[in-house]
Amino acid sequence: MSQTLASLLAQLRDALDQTRLTFPLPGSEQQREWALAAVHQLDDYVLPRLEAIEAPLLAVVSGSTGAGKSTLVNSLVRQMVTLPGVIRPTTKAPVLVCHPDDQAWFASSKLLRGLARSDGEGPVPRSLHVVATEQLPHGLALIDAPDIDSVDSDNRHLAGQLMAAADLWLFITSATRYADAVPWAYLLGASRRDASVAVVIDRVPPAAMVSVPEHLAAMMTSEGLGDAPLFAVPEVKTDDQGLLPIISIQPIRDWLNYLASNQITRAHVVMRTLTGALVDLENGATQLAQSVVTQKAALARLRHDAQLTFARTRASIEAHAQDGTLLRGEVMQRWQEFVGAGEFMRSIETRIGRLRDRITAALTGHPDQVKDIEVAVKSSLESLVIDAIESALDRVQAAWLADPAGRFLIDWSEVDITAPPADLAGIVERAIRDWQSDVIALIQQEGAGKRSRARLAALGVNVAGVALMLVAFAHTAGLAGAEVGIAGGTAIVAQKVLELIFGDQTIRHLTNVAGDQLNQRLGDIVDDQRQRLFSQTIDRFPPETIDADGLERHIKRMRKVRQQELASLERGIIARVEHSLPVGDDLNETVDSPQPRRAEAV
Repeated sequence: MSQTLASLLAQLRDALDQTRLTFPLPGSEQQREWALAAVHQLDDYVLPRLEAIEAPLLAVVSGSTGAGKSTLVNSLVRQMVTLPGVIRPTTKAPVLVCHPDDQAWFASSKLLRGLARSDGEGPVPRSLHVVATEQLPHGLALIDAPDIDSVDSDNRHLAGQLMAAADLWLFITSATRYADAVPWAYLLGASRRDASVAVVIDRVPPAAMVSVPEHLAAMMTSEGLGDAPLFAVPEVKTDDQGLLPIISIQPIRDWLNYLASNQITRAHVVMRTLTGALVDLENGATQLAQSVVTQKAALARLRHDAQLTFARTRASIEAHAQDGTLLRGEVMQRWQEFVGAGEFMRSIETRIGRLRDRITAALTGHPDQVKDIEVAVKSSLESLVIDAIESALDRVQAAWLADPAGRFLIDWSEVDITAPPADLAGIVERAIRDWQSDVIALIQQEGAGKRSRARLAALGVNVAGVALMLVAFAHTAGLAGAEVGIAGGTAIVAQKVLELIFGDQTIRHLTNVAGDQLNQRLGDIVDDQRQRLFSQTIDRFPPETIDADGLERHIKRMRKVRQQELASLERGIIARVEHSLPVGDDLNETVDSPQPRRAEAV
């Protein structure tokens, strides 16, 4: 079943409402603000207008501080429906003026659903005050909006929200401020999205009633607003009620009455603004999808940097644990003290056979020395792992600090990512102790056979276990020729000790298994520290739930349906109007009735 435009827009609204864009990347703040404004516009205007395409026209009277918006609204309806003043901001609550027959539509929560309604004696701050008067024609409503440049940020936000929810902008400026940047920013926004706009330049000195409007008209034409009606109101005194003389605003009244009475023209205004709003939503959502891709890419980049750093750290630990590095320092010293490796190295080429019995005798009956070697092994491994992890954290921080998203993530996480956990030493110690137990279990399992049992009993399980640890430390260093110098002879002795018990083939197998077990335990520590870093930073980051590719596909479907559905709606309005015309009346004459392009008040 094909989807309607309203259903597609409702889905878009839900997607925009989930937008995060938390990383302060270029343009992300503007995209967040756009998404929030788009949700308001969909709720306040687009969806309600689609549901009731022939509902009364809503015109927002907007402009700068002191431009005379409230005075103009009061003067147009010839009664005080909104209160002007000299204390800024003046309009703290928007006032909507409509014909009594239209009051039910504007008082409902379908339009501007985010604003509460009030219809009592006066406006209530942050609510929409609805006033019904027969001085305004049926089919048209005016909103006196807050200042677009109000000192109150909430008022500025509300002004923008009301302008996005209107079918028509009646934009008010003054002869002294019509070239200001703030009003033009709004007017250019209207031009960009092709909204229906009319401009009123107020308080024009009588002597400038030609030159000032002409200059403003030229500016409007150059900025794409050449077809927008322009009205000039002379600088005149108000009457006792604070109303402008009716003759000074009669052209505006005539034009508004024309819009209200001409259903076809009113439909054109609505369709133009609605189409412009939808096109703007489509374009904005496309840009948002790209911003989501950028945000996700930034997060993936930070994760990749950390993963790569920790992967290299794990590989480095594995390499140093098997390249003979650990056979230097205290480990080598303790082992040589235990087995007399120095004498062995001096005699290795001529007396290796005769020394085997001496090695066996030397290795038995010295549990304290064996324990010293185990402690030295554990200490060396602890230093290797802890130093590597601390270095990894430093490198991750350096990589993240070089990335705008990474700098934000570090500040946002509120943790010192270079600080390892307080219990890291204990974690590493337990892992190494468990590995040493793994090695002893390997020795016991392999020594259970008849051929090895007696020799293992004579040598001692712990001694054989220490020997296997040392052989594992030189697993990739090589044990012959020039490599003997690299390993310091330490692993050679340990290997010869194990050969006395198990034989050469078995030693290679045990060495592989012990090395793999060590890599696994130390690698698990590195992986856990990487995951700890992620859990403190990246994994706590609010994820982007929007599927950017899916959003772009959705926009394409929405664009196609929009073009078909709006054209159908407009044809339907014209057909209904044509059907209601008396016989002999010409629809084209009704549509093409003259309306002011540049109207000057007298």
